[in-house]
This record gives sequence, structure tokens and C-alpha cells, in this order.
Amino acid sequence: MSTLIASMTPLDKVGEFGLIRRIQENIQLTQPSTILGIGDDAAILAPPAGQEVVVSTDLLVEGVHFDLTFCPLKHLGYKAVAVNVSDIAAMNALPTQLVVALSVPSRFSVEAIDELYQGMRLACEAYNVDLVGGDTTASRSGLTIGITALGQVAAGQAVRRSGAGPNDLICVTGDLGGAFLGLQVLEREKQAWQADPETQPELEKYPYVLQRQLRPEARMDVIHELRDLGVTPTSMIDVSDGLASEVLHLCQASGTGARIFTENLPIANPTLEVAEEFNLDPIMCMLNGGEDYELLFTVPLSAHDKLKNHPDITIIGHMVDKSEGTNLITKAGQPVPLRAQGFQHFE
Repeated sequence: MSTLIASMTPLDKVGEFGLIRRIQENIQLTQPSTILGIGDDAAILAPPAGQEVVVSTDLLVEGVHFDLTFCPLKHLGYKAVAVNVSDIAAMNALPTQLVVALSVPSRFSVEAIDELYQGMRLACEAYNVDLVGGDTTASRSGLTIGITALGQVAAGQAVRRSGAGPNDLICVTGDLGGAFLGLQVLEREKQAWQADPETQPELEKYPYVLQRQLRPEARMDVIHELRDLGVTPTSMIDVSDGLASEVLHLCQASGTGARIFTENLPIANPTLEVAEEFNLDPIMCMLNGGEDYELLFTVPLSAHDKLKNHPDITIIGHMVDKSEGTNLITKAGQPVPLRAQGFQHFE
């Protein structure tokens, strides 16, 4: 099992301002809209004329969103950025800047924070995002990472959850269920390690689902491809809490129902194999697993020919009138009411 980096340089040896300087030294700014980054009381940004700014915030809390027993800090830093960029992508916007607030327990070393920020910098480079500020504070409990991401989109071109209409096609990128099953593997190996610390984790068989859980990618590639194809979604959301939950969000916001076909749901072969190993229904894993960070979106029927052969977009159903409800259609053609059974906070 991967564990926290052994204590090297205690945080109190560098202090808050020393840590901030250490972070600042390795930050490169590339966005033309960034006027001033880390180092002052606030960043200064200047979005181009005709662009609207979109803003999203996510918290990652130790023991709720991640477990440092098996989550490498570099992967965690990358994931923290990626899940925020995913929200920007879901608005049909391009990410530009982010700020990071970090609450750190004293058990962390300076080198551990370096590793966390190394993952964040790698993600910033991958998505062409500037890290322009934030805050650091001590924590008396676990590690908490708060990120606010900003993006830009041409005025009037942001895609909301509320724009879908009956007969719109429902599409999803990539495949589903992998992140959930990656978590099942990690939890099983953690339990085995806790029962016998001499036990070596058996993870070599599961590279795909582990990557899906530990280092997901925001689907900015699809946002660019849709623009190239001349396709603008009518509604969109990222799949963080499970496909079923996200379909229901789109339907509620748009005032529609939906028909989702089980035979169209995309699952990767490695994910299917792990589901069988754990004796889990792959359909339920895809519907309720969460943390896939794929994009779920609707498009007009007229976009069908442009998307039907796309290798990384699957048409999984269509919107219907609200009176018809939101249903999963089995292979036998039977409608089953769609329920959100994924993770929900405060429940």
C-alpha cells in the first residue's frame, strides 16, 4: 500500500510564508488573461472582450473524498485539479485559472506538500490552466483541498443543465463504472493490509480501473472536438455522482423525462471483468458508481449523423416529455424508473 511520505522537513521549519514561496517558485503562467498570479493579496485577471467567466468550486476532504492509505499525493493533486476542470468543461467553457486553498495537518512534511503540488502542476500543464493564488492553513483534523476553477466561454455559449427538450439525444463520453470498481479493489486490498500488514497488495491486474479512480481526466478533448464538429450541446453535466443521478439532474433542470437504454451503456472490458470478480451488476456500477468524470450531454436530433460514429461518444437514449417519466429501458424493452442511488453527502 502507498502511504504518506515519511516525515522529512516539518512544515514549521518553513512556515506559512516559506511554504507559499516554495509553491510560487515552481508556478509558470501561460494564460493571456492572467495579469498577476501568486504573491499579492489577490490575483488580477483580464478576460478578453466578448467572453463570459464561469466559476466552480470543489472541496476534497480526507476521509470523505480520498483515503491516503492508498491514494498517492501526486495523483491526489492531479485529481483535485481535474475534477474542477471537469465542471468547467461541463459548461462548454475552457479552463483558464484556479486558486487552491489547503488545510494541512502537522503530520505532513514539506516534501509531501511538494508532491501534492507537483500533481497539481502536471494537471495545470495538461489543461493549460494558471494556478494564480489560494491560501494555506493548519488543520487539526485531516487534509482538505479546496479549489476554485475559472474558465471562459464566448458570451451566450455556455451550456447549462436546463436547455434540453423532448427528442434530444442523450450522449455520454468514454465509459462508465471504472472509477467505482477501482475503489472496490483499493478498499479490498486496504482491508487485507490492515488484517495483516505483511500482506502485499495485489494491484497489478487492475491498471485500468485504478487509473479511473486515482487519476481521472477531465474531458476537455471532447469539448474541443464538439466545437470542431459544429455541435453545441443543449444541456450538459459531468458524471461525478453516477449516471442515474446526472440524468435526473438534466431532466429536472430541463423539465423533461428520459429513456436510457441498458444495451447502449458503455463499459470497458477491464471494468466488466472486475464487476464479475466482485459479483456486482455492471449496469448498477455504471448507473450509480460515480467519479467517472465523463460528460453527459444532450444534442438535437440533427446532430445524430455527426456523432453516431464518434469513437468516444455513445448515444444512450433520448429525452421525452416529462409526463413519460425518466426510465431505464431493459433489453427486453421493459421500462424501469431511474433512481439516483449514488453517494450523497449528509445522508
